[in-house]
Amino acid sequence: MPYLIGSDLPEAPAGARFRAALARPGILRLPGAHNGMAALQAKAAGFPALYLSGAAMTAGMGLPDLGIITVDEVAFFIRQIARASGLPLLVDGDTGYGEALNVMHMVRVFEEAGAGAVHLEDQLLPKKCGHLNDKKLAPATEMAAKVAAAVRARRHLFVIARTDAAASEGIEGAVARARLYVEAGADAIFPEALTSIEMFRELRARLPGVKLLANMTEFGRTPALTAQEFQDLGYDMVIWPVSSLRIANRAQERLYAALARDGATTALLPEMQTRAELYDLIGLNAFEALDRSIAQSALPGAD
Repeated sequence: MPYLIGSDLPEAPAGARFRAALARPGILRLPGAHNGMAALQAKAAGFPALYLSGAAMTAGMGLPDLGIITVDEVAFFIRQIARASGLPLLVDGDTGYGEALNVMHMVRVFEEAGAGAVHLEDQLLPKKCGHLNDKKLAPATEMAAKVAAAVRARRHLFVIARTDAAASEGIEGAVARARLYVEAGADAIFPEALTSIEMFRELRARLPGVKLLANMTEFGRTPALTAQEFQDLGYDMVIWPVSSLRIANRAQERLYAALARDGATTALLPEMQTRAELYDLIGLNAFEALDRSIAQSALPGAD
């Protein structure tokens, strides 16, 4: 129960805990968690930190990833994931929801909701998934101003600058932008939609000492690489942004097809999380025990 009992709450702010996870040996593995349940399952699997994807949030709301959700809608997801898991969370901040002041507001809202890190991207609205065509980039100086605004507003948040320049400006453009964003205060760089191992290797070589994040999304332009392979290439973090949602969506699709066909869920019972497994994961017994202990201690004459 990480959020009901004060003694169980993490003492360090989420940004500090994210930095501590990043400082451990090996690449920091950040699986996407699209809601509180996914966060609990990822934590149970042993992951030390999580990622919240804008694409997963919007798709889960039945919307395309075009930057049309709001800061407060994202904060709802941050709160439930941070509360459920107690893990430091990297959040997709899209383009910052506006200009410099909007970015500063986003940073404060995300920190208050429990985020440990955020990444901003250098696209113009309507933004697109990094692995789609016809992305429009903001001038590099405007993106650098947003990075500087985020750094100025934060108390502890780890700030990552994402650049989508490789698709239209090549490695030269991506490297130039990355250097400018680091000068503006970015703690790390997220080069999106690299299409070959050679590109990952070259960008690493040309940004010595800069923390780098790799995106291992399925069905995209990046070749399928393992966390170990990204580590061997010199990358510091890797995300799997939409994997949990894709798996959940496919399972739900099978469920509704079975219900429409059979009028029952019997055929899918072996694939379901049982009631006991669900209650164990969400800690129902511990919550009930806490409730009983509070009620008992408040009874007249309990002493």
